[in-house]
Amino acid sequence: MPVVVIGGNDLDAAKRPPGVPTFHSAQDINALVRDFTKWDDTPVSLQHFAQSLVRAYKIAVTPPMGPVAISLDAGLQQAPIHENGERLYIPRYVPTAPPQGDAGAVREAARLLANAERPVIVVDRAARSAAGVEMLVQLAETLQAPVIDQGGRMNFPNTHYLNQTGRGSALIGQADVIIGMELSDYWGTVNAFIDNGEEDGAGLREPRTKDGAKLIAISAVALLTKSNYQDFQRFQVVDVEIAGDAEATLPALIDAVQAAVPNDRKSAIETRGEALRKAWADGRERARIAAAVAWEASPISTARLSMELWAQIRDLDWSLVASGNVSNWPHRLWAIERYYQWLGGPGGYGVGYGSPAAAGAALANRTEGRCSVSIQSDGDLMYAPGVLWTAARHQIPLLSVMHNNRAYHQEVMHVQRLSNRRNRVASLGNDRCPIGTAIENPDPDYAKLAASLGWWSAGPIKDPSELAGALKRAVEVVRAGEPALVDVWTQPR
Repeated sequence: MPVVVIGGNDLDAAKRPPGVPTFHSAQDINALVRDFTKWDDTPVSLQHFAQSLVRAYKIAVTPPMGPVAISLDAGLQQAPIHENGERLYIPRYVPTAPPQGDAGAVREAARLLANAERPVIVVDRAARSAAGVEMLVQLAETLQAPVIDQGGRMNFPNTHYLNQTGRGSALIGQADVIIGMELSDYWGTVNAFIDNGEEDGAGLREPRTKDGAKLIAISAVALLTKSNYQDFQRFQVVDVEIAGDAEATLPALIDAVQAAVPNDRKSAIETRGEALRKAWADGRERARIAAAVAWEASPISTARLSMELWAQIRDLDWSLVASGNVSNWPHRLWAIERYYQWLGGPGGYGVGYGSPAAAGAALANRTEGRCSVSIQSDGDLMYAPGVLWTAARHQIPLLSVMHNNRAYHQEVMHVQRLSNRRNRVASLGNDRCPIGTAIENPDPDYAKLAASLGWWSAGPIKDPSELAGALKRAVEVVRAGEPALVDVWTQPR
C-alpha cells in the first residue's frame, strides 16, 4: 500500500520546550517503523525536504508499493525562508517504470504452461488495476487454466467460469504446473499445515502437490524483503522464479504463451475449458444450497447477512471496502467483476484494520459516486471506534454492516482446539466463550455507539426478517451522502 507518512520530531535539545515535545522526540524516530516501511528520511533543510518528498512518493508508488516515512524536525517546520539568493524548487516528478520479469525466464514459464496437462494459476496481489484484471483473464482463457484467487486484491472476476477458487486444494493437488503471482505465502499454497498437535505439538506439514509438479513464481515481493517481521513466510523452492511486478510482466507472458502453445494441444485446451465451465456452475449451485442452511436462524447466519446485503446493492455501483470473516460468502455468491469491487485483505492481519481502511476507501469512492460497503467485525471496531466520528465529521458515505458475533472468534476456536488437545475443559466464566475471547456481559450496542458519533444506525437486529428493511433504509442514507451502520447479531462465521 503506497502511503507517505510525515511525522514530527524535535531534535535540538537546547531549544525544544520541556515536557511533551521532549517526551515525543527521538534521535532516530523513523526507527520505530523502519522494519515495515520501504524507505525513510530526515530532511535537514527546506530544499532537502522538497527532494525527499518527491523521492518518497516515487518509492511508495513504484511496485512493490509500500509505505515510506519522513521525519520533519520542528525547527525546520518553524524556520523562516531567508532571502539570501537561494532559489527553492520542487524537483520534477517522473514516474518509475515497474520492474518486469527477465525475458528468458518468462519464455521458460510460458513453455511449461503451454505444454501442461493441468496448469493452475494462483493470484493474491497480482492485479493493480482494471488492466491487470483484463490481462489475467486473457492469460487464463489462452490456457483455459483454472484461477485460484486468494483475495489479497480483486484479481479475477468471480463470475468467470475459470475462477475456480472454491476448488483450490483439489486443483493444486492435480496440477502439473502451478504459476503463482504476487503470492503472500507460496509455501502455504502448495503445502498443508494440519494443526492437530502431532510432532510434539507443532502439527503436521504435508505437500499438497503431486510429485514432479513444476512451480513458477512471478513476484516483486523478493525485491522488498526485510529480516525482522516474518511476512515473507516459509521458504518455498520453485523451478522458475521471476523477480518482477506481475502486472508489468503479464503482457510479455501472454505473448510468450500464445507463441508457445503447440497446434496439437489446442483441442485439449478447449476440452479442458469445457470441463471447467461445468465445474464452475456446479460449485455455484453448491454454494447456493449451502447458503440456505439456517436461513431463518437467530442469531442470523453470515450467508443470510451477506445475501440480504447483496440484494440491496447489486444494482448500484458498489465497492466492498472491508469484510470480516463471514465464510467468504460475498466472493462465493455476489457478482464481483470490477477491480474496485473488492479492496483486498489487511495483509498484516492486525485487529483494528477494517474500520479505518473502510473509511479511507469510502473517502476515495466518494469522488467516484460509488456506494461503499463494509461488513464490519465487532472485535475489529472495538480497537478504533473513533473512526466513526471521523467519517461523520467529513460526511464520508459508508454502509457498515456489523458482523456482531460477540467474540474474537479466531481466538475462541484456538482455545477450544488447545483444550481438546490437552483433554481440558475451556473455562467459560460467565460467557459463551473461553475467558478473554467473548465480547459480552455487557453486550456492546454498536447502533447506539454509531448514533452518538453522528451516524444513522439501526439494531441490534436478531430476527432475520427485519434485516432487509433496515438495510434498505441504510442504503438510502448512504446514497444521500451520509454514513450508516446496521448492527446485526450473527452466527460465529
